Amino acid sequence: MPFLEIDGAPLHYRWDGAADRPVLVLSNSLGTDLSMWDAQIPELSRHFRLLRYDTRGHGQSSLPTGPCTLARMGEDAVSLLDALDLDRVDFCGLSMGGAIGQWLGIHHPDRLRKLVLANTAAKFGQPENWTARIEQVRKAGIQSLLPGLLDRWVTADYQAAEPETVARIREMLLATPAEGYCACCEALRDIDQHALLHIIGVPTLVIAGANDMATPPALGEFLAGAIPGACFVSLPTAHLSNIEASSAFTAAVLSFLLC
Repeated sequence: MPFLEIDGAPLHYRWDGAADRPVLVLSNSLGTDLSMWDAQIPELSRHFRLLRYDTRGHGQSSLPTGPCTLARMGEDAVSLLDALDLDRVDFCGLSMGGAIGQWLGIHHPDRLRKLVLANTAAKFGQPENWTARIEQVRKAGIQSLLPGLLDRWVTADYQAAEPETVARIREMLLATPAEGYCACCEALRDIDQHALLHIIGVPTLVIAGANDMATPPALGEFLAGAIPGACFVSLPTAHLSNIEASSAFTAAVLSFLLC
């Protein structure tokens, strides 16, 4: 697996698909790694060269010293594009990845062709809730977030129908380094991009989950209404819509990116 040193620490990334196809970047959610996109790879790679990476402090990417902010995570993505000599790309991010996508659309629109923002928000709840979660993980470990976090990520029906996939999701969360998770929680705690969404001028698709408790569909509807010309799709899922409704999610992304 390849790595690039960005901001003084290794960033893990992976390529899928033929080198002569346009590049689509996939950015993971909090508490996951680049494997969260596995269900999308076979179909998306028929049309795109896919670039996946582990956000700092997640998967195999290290956590550099110093504070973790949304701007720093956004600059990580830009640095990755620069290092790989990529001018403009399509970008799809879910939850935390969607926050990074918003930041790129606001601050680096010249690097984007189209943007997909899935199960995300301009602001992620109240800061005190994030502070409490950070304290919990530092005291009791990331395992203390279970099973409540899984119940927010996928619906009860999906958990009953797909126990093997749910087990892999659980393992992915438990493999996330606690300090990396907490650092990114601090970044999400401090995000509020409401006032800047109107700046996003690239074609944008917003995907929401009708049963998403982490980023309720109203937050996705707000994004789509605030970003000029944005499209909106709702799927019958909880937070990890790309996993729970993988075929419908992939179809929505392809329909938007290929039109």
